[in-house]
Amino acid sequence: MVAFGKKLKERQIQEWQGYYINYKLMKKKVNHYARQIEIGALDRRQVLKDFSRMLDSQIEKIVLFLLEQQGLLASRIAKLGEQQDFLQQHPDISKISELRETYRAVGRDLLKLLFFVEINAIGLRKILKKFDKRFGYRFTNYYVKTRANHPYSQLQQVFKHVGLGAVVGSLSRNLADLEDRQGSYLSIYDQPALPLQDPVIDSIKAAVDRLTHSTNFLHFLAQHALIMQEELPSPAEEHVDDERYHFMSLLLNLANTFLYMVNTYIIVPTADDYSMSLGAAATVCGIVIGAMAVAQIFSSVYFSAWSNKSYFKPLVFSSIVLLVGNALYALAYDLNSIAVLLIGRLFCGFGSARAVNRRYISDCVPLKLRMQASAGFVSASALGMACGPAIAGLLQTNFKISKITFNQNTLPGWIMAIAWLIYLIWLWISFKEPPHQIKENTIHKGLADEKQNDAVEKGLGKPLLLDSEGNQQDEDGDQELDGSEEASEESRRPATSMASAYRLLTPSVKVQLLIYFMLKYAMEILLSESSVVTTFYFNWSMSTVAIFLACLGLTVLPVNIVVGSYISNMFEDRQILLASEIMVCVGILLSFNIMIPYSVPQYVCSGLIMFVSAEVLEDTICCSDRPGHLTYIEGWQRTNFI
Repeated sequence: MVAFGKKLKERQIQEWQGYYINYKLMKKKVNHYARQIEIGALDRRQVLKDFSRMLDSQIEKIVLFLLEQQGLLASRIAKLGEQQDFLQQHPDISKISELRETYRAVGRDLLKLLFFVEINAIGLRKILKKFDKRFGYRFTNYYVKTRANHPYSQLQQVFKHVGLGAVVGSLSRNLADLEDRQGSYLSIYDQPALPLQDPVIDSIKAAVDRLTHSTNFLHFLAQHALIMQEELPSPAEEHVDDERYHFMSLLLNLANTFLYMVNTYIIVPTADDYSMSLGAAATVCGIVIGAMAVAQIFSSVYFSAWSNKSYFKPLVFSSIVLLVGNALYALAYDLNSIAVLLIGRLFCGFGSARAVNRRYISDCVPLKLRMQASAGFVSASALGMACGPAIAGLLQTNFKISKITFNQNTLPGWIMAIAWLIYLIWLWISFKEPPHQIKENTIHKGLADEKQNDAVEKGLGKPLLLDSEGNQQDEDGDQELDGSEEASEESRRPATSMASAYRLLTPSVKVQLLIYFMLKYAMEILLSESSVVTTFYFNWSMSTVAIFLACLGLTVLPVNIVVGSYISNMFEDRQILLASEIMVCVGILLSFNIMIPYSVPQYVCSGLIMFVSAEVLEDTICCSDRPGHLTYIEGWQRTNFI
């Protein structure tokens, strides 16, 4: 990964060189503050005051130059407008063509200005992230809240690019008016669904989209998907992304995600009854349900390695294994074998291609569409989680064809086997294998960077635990002044074994992974044993259990909305983590039958509190802008030891 300071220097417009953020100076200042605090020469209040003043000065320099350039562009467009008015009265084809090219030249200059704003915005985010990481302050949150909401905010000019939208609109309208409209008197405002087809305007729109894409709920969902994003893509890289992109292939990946989640949860309402029909205890359903997750541990490793060479072959293999696994699950009833049942579920876990689904979105979807695709991945997962139990609740029948039994226990397996067969045929016909262009310096594209990019807009970025080591490499590729080159190279090397992947973990990531393990443990207990508990205490039917589980699944997206749009902006990550952990414990305690008679409201409330709190906890761990917390995930996404 190229260091941001080097990338900034390479992509600066020479005549504007003095107006860019002085990233190198500010990075040196951060390291200077660290040394001064260590020896006691400065206290924290002095550092905060001095660094705030420096940031204000840098932003003011950027904004004043931006306003000056906007004024020059507006002046040029105004003069061109006068020429356009004259040509409307005295048409001249050659002069109209010349005027159109002059507008396009203005558009190209506007494109330069948009890129100027983008690279400075990224520089500000990165230096704020570096400051938070080095000192453990929640400085980003303080700085953004005090500056962005001020009536005289200059920060808004950088991150909301106030005024540039009007210039883009004026340019688009005038170019559209110069097009040959064959007698039409409609403007672009009358037909917004028919955008102007002009390469310069298309480039400007893409630049604006890149600049504004990071502050909405869609981005929060993209973060939740753990999809790698990249900043400042070169035109060549964007062209390669466009060549690799195929809409139907993306749709097939999302369909795979949806079907797999349905496959995971469709057997939950009937697993206890199925186990008992095969002569096992009802509680064996926990082993049946959990077998799929255990097998997924191994499948995620070999599918990740396989996706370095192909996407089509892993998806075909996944579909075949899942088809076989579901057929075995269904046949276990007539074979009267709990072993076949467990083998079927293990096969389903071995067919988990979620690592391929994520990798495809990361590598083959253009940057301008990657966020929507990532949000689609999370939405498909949540929808599948809700649909699985709901479909199981509809399969209330019992009949035989030849010697094969079809009932509420076996039908989930047969339904999913047919679904995977149909998917396999669709995949074989429609999937387009993208060209693989593996470059050593782009094995991972900066997942942690993208997670940090929204720190300035959202006011996040506080580390859960402060890393006290001075010699460490930032995720943006900038080596600290007191770090060694060897350590820098080591941190970028792909993991070649499980041990080397584990070494990528920082103490804060280990804490988060422990929390993540416990919350998943609690959620799986709730889901896996729901049918056993509700049948024993409340005599619920399978349909009632299915409805309850489907309702739990439907809470996933609303919880994401609340966390992404409100909670994460109101509280620190550590506060959300602590509150969520407490509420999970409350939900677990409420689920026990201790003193008062056990009732349906008690069970439903405890289950809802436990599930929603665990979901909030998972959102905070997976999607927070905490520096370095994705190191472990990056390590596994770079794994190549198979």
